[in-house]
Amino acid sequence: MNRTQKFALGSFLFNLAYGLYHVVSGIITESFWFFTIGVYYVILSAVRFVALKHKGEKRFILRFAGTMLMLLTLPLVGTVILATVKDRGVVFHIIVMIAIAAYTFTKITIATVNWIKTRKNGSAKLTALRSISFADAVVSVFALQRSMLVSFEGMTETEICIMNVATGTAVTLAVFLLGLNLLKKGRKKY
Repeated sequence: MNRTQKFALGSFLFNLAYGLYHVVSGIITESFWFFTIGVYYVILSAVRFVALKHKGEKRFILRFAGTMLMLLTLPLVGTVILATVKDRGVVFHIIVMIAIAAYTFTKITIATVNWIKTRKNGSAKLTALRSISFADAVVSVFALQRSMLVSFEGMTETEICIMNVATGTAVTLAVFLLGLNLLKKGRKKY
């Protein structure tokens, strides 16, 4: 197992635990936000696992990952709706928010750099894994923004709602386009 596959396996395990934590938290606290974001991460973990372990036709993994990313926009739309009408977000202490922000920006930077590198000459498996990582990272940005808006003063309820809709829509569109791009590559001869 090479370094990339080890990292992808670690990401799979972390995302699965993170997703299950959110599903359980959503059930215990009766928070639909936690539940839907947990479902997103659990499904994303399953897609990552299939991409990591699949040994068959290269085009299959691109089509599978692309289709699943496009389908994952459904729970994302649900989280955007919930962020708009019901759950405003969780208030965290400033130190916790700084740690979450540092983690999120590191995650998005690494995912972006790796995704760009892979676009040039990556294998089908690597292309799928990098796109999945990028989808994971952009959703983290939405969750960070949502918590930051309620943790720091300065915005009205209406402004928070507008920001949640704008960022959530951009994130959902990004994940959908990642999936569409994988489907397009899966149709070509790889």
